Amino acid sequence: MPALFLSHGAPPLVDDDRWVSQLVGWSAELPRPEAILVVSAHWEAAPLTIGSTTTETPLTYDFWGFPQRYYVVTYDSPGAPELARRVEAMMPDGETVAHDPNRRLDHGAYVPLTVMYPQADIPVLQMSMPTLDPRRLLELGARLRPLREEGVLIIGSGFTTHGLPYLTDPTPNAAAPTWSQEFDAWAAEQFAAGDLDALLDFRAKAPGMPYAHPTIEHFAPLFVALGASADPEQIPTQVVDGFWMGLAKRSVQLV
Repeated sequence: MPALFLSHGAPPLVDDDRWVSQLVGWSAELPRPEAILVVSAHWEAAPLTIGSTTTETPLTYDFWGFPQRYYVVTYDSPGAPELARRVEAMMPDGETVAHDPNRRLDHGAYVPLTVMYPQADIPVLQMSMPTLDPRRLLELGARLRPLREEGVLIIGSGFTTHGLPYLTDPTPNAAAPTWSQEFDAWAAEQFAAGDLDALLDFRAKAPGMPYAHPTIEHFAPLFVALGASADPEQIPTQVVDGFWMGLAKRSVQLV
């Protein structure tokens, strides 16, 4: 099973026909997962925390100011208690793993899944990012790597650029700012070269910083996916590109 880094977007991204068609086509080409493990930009918690394993827990509607219809979306995928136990067992001895039974999937997890797996018939588990340090996230992904052999789809869900404070046009088809274009082009080049060192040092090396990522939680999930891949220095398949509201949607698949 591959590992993915995808740009999930805000809930209205499901109204973007191109993004939807790209995700539908992408999921159709993937092997059917036995379960899905998501690390989202919208859940930072240390120590590593495992979310709810039951559908009785409501979704986490962690966004504000959108039309009401986005707050009634449901995604009743089966819980994944066995996957939760496997994740906990993969962590180092003596390292605390917390559980939050009141926190189910946030929009970084369920928004893309409503497009990719709309039947909601695959068990899904979300876990937190316990750090934003790219190298530590790479190590975390490496610990999770054996899950792929068990049919688990590991998804790092973020956004290739996320400079929301610097956007001047909030419309979906807005022209991408220079900083977003430059960072996206740089990321595409590093993916094409398999340059892990440059990606790990993106805060210092990428053009468009810090505007592209004034805070880095939306690029950080990439490193979990890279760590979970067979070779973090591989050349991934760049599946999704383009911009939405000026932000780069670039998303990749790793073997």
